[in-house]
Amino acid sequence: MKIFADVADLDVILRLAREPIVKGFTTNPTLMWRSGITDYEGFAQKILENVAGRPVSFEVFSDDFAEMERQARVIASWHPNVYVKIPVMNTRAESTEELIRVLSADGVRLNVTALLSLEQVDRVAAAMVPGALGIISIFAGRIADTGRDPVPVMRSAAMRIAPHDGLELLWASSRELYNLVQAEESGCDIITLTDDLLRKVPLLGRDLEELSLETVRMFHRDACAAGYVL
Repeated sequence: MKIFADVADLDVILRLAREPIVKGFTTNPTLMWRSGITDYEGFAQKILENVAGRPVSFEVFSDDFAEMERQARVIASWHPNVYVKIPVMNTRAESTEELIRVLSADGVRLNVTALLSLEQVDRVAAAMVPGALGIISIFAGRIADTGRDPVPVMRSAAMRIAPHDGLELLWASSRELYNLVQAEESGCDIITLTDDLLRKVPLLGRDLEELSLETVRMFHRDACAAGYVL
């Protein structure tokens, strides 16, 4: 399973681009806006110049299908390894299936995003032309936010996508590092992790007694630094 970094901070991207564990990058307008990005294409080009040909997903930001298509074609022209993120629907709950069909038929690599249901998975997979390269991003973290276990959904999605050559399943909106284990066991091809979660990857497989001692020492060190007295 591949790990992609989900980030919109150029300094962080440049650092992560040196990490062999990071196989690709994703971002979106929300992350970019929160990071103070004002020049969309300029920011994108800086990323593409520094990620050594790894796949990068950039998202359209229009709510109109014709404008979505225009933006998607512009974004796709930036680099052969670019994937264009298309939402599964617009804000009026109108499906983007036809747009997915048109763009995938023209060879645009798509990352269809914001999926939460298996019905959506079926429709998106059917809309992708046979053999087209694409990613289906299910927001497993948001499924978990509703009190549902995302693992059965992801397992079923992996089986449904399997017959479609060129399609990959992505576990999106990770909340904790254990999601990496869950995603791999579910049959996902990709997981996106934020920088704070990527920093925790070295904890995988750590001895629990050793980690317990490290935790106690941290509490003691911080208490001493605080200068508390009773």
